[in-house]
Amino acid sequence: MAMTMPAFLLPHTVTVKPYAGTGAYGPSFGRPFTIRRAYVEDRRRLVRASDGAETISETTVVVRPGPAIPAGSEVTVWPGTPAARSATVITSSTFDHPSAPAHLEITLT
Repeated sequence: MAMTMPAFLLPHTVTVKPYAGTGAYGPSFGRPFTIRRAYVEDRRRLVRASDGAETISETTVVVRPGPAIPAGSEVTVWPGTPAARSATVITSSTFDHPSAPAHLEITLT
């Protein structure tokens, strides 16, 4: 059984609008949901997107495994604060190994 990320390491809250595809009027999103246990780090780094292109990520979010958060989803960090902002998911990577806490790492624009 995989370990879960301890709650004290996940002090932040994020809101996610999962990407559902592209429609006639642009991207469409599923019902928004809130993740109450997350770690948000505003740090610029170079990442490779799912299409292979190198792009700059401004924020990394770590959450416990749960609902899928596909590339293209919209994530609001710091909701309810003056610093709140929304960004698009570049990559979403799962880490699951018996020797370490399972988590999902999400990189944002």
